[in-house]
Amino acid sequence: MSEPERNKRGMASLASAGDGDFSVIDAIGGPRGVVESMLPGVVFVVMFVVTSNLNLTIGVSAALAVIQVVVRLLQRQSVMGALSGLIAVGICLIWAWKSHEARNYYMFGFISNAVYLVLLTLSLIVRVPGLGLMIEFIRSLPTEHFKAWFDDWMHDRELKRAYMIVTALWIGVFALRLLVQVPLYLTDHVALLGTARLLMGIPFWALAIWVSYLIIATPLHRHKAAAQTLQKETD
Repeated sequence: MSEPERNKRGMASLASAGDGDFSVIDAIGGPRGVVESMLPGVVFVVMFVVTSNLNLTIGVSAALAVIQVVVRLLQRQSVMGALSGLIAVGICLIWAWKSHEARNYYMFGFISNAVYLVLLTLSLIVRVPGLGLMIEFIRSLPTEHFKAWFDDWMHDRELKRAYMIVTALWIGVFALRLLVQVPLYLTDHVALLGTARLLMGIPFWALAIWVSYLIIATPLHRHKAAAQTLQKETD
């Protein structure tokens, strides 16, 4: 599963945080999603460390990514996550192959984290929390009356404050990843970089999702309850 796919699952799960049915495992894709997400990275770093053969490592990793998609097709399961993961892994492998450097397998991840970091930081600067935008967009798609949709949650001080906090939390996650991993990339420590990438991937993601849930669950529940009460009064 690619990082953008995990983002979608995580934000979608947080959009229902106030309903009391939140599950960290489901938010990160379930046991199978976790395995499919981590396996390509594990295989890449282990193969390269053991063989020091970049072309062999790339070939095995590419074959594994394709097999994951084929297995889902044979089982008639949803392949969207696997396909997005295949595309992401493909970009990483091509980058490493074209540059002839194993460490460049991780370049796409650096760029993704940097983009998220910049966008979320800008959202805090303008006082429109990026996590709030994503969660509210998923929770209630503003097909019309955009201003009313925007004002509805932005004028809820408690909810907006929670969204500001979790946005800052995710900024910290992306920043910490870059602070730890970029020096390993620059010094060409592929094994350590791969290990750090794995440890700061799904485990960090699950922790950030869980903490985000703890922060926004109560204000989001109150906001939903207030909206339901208002709707009943106007009916």
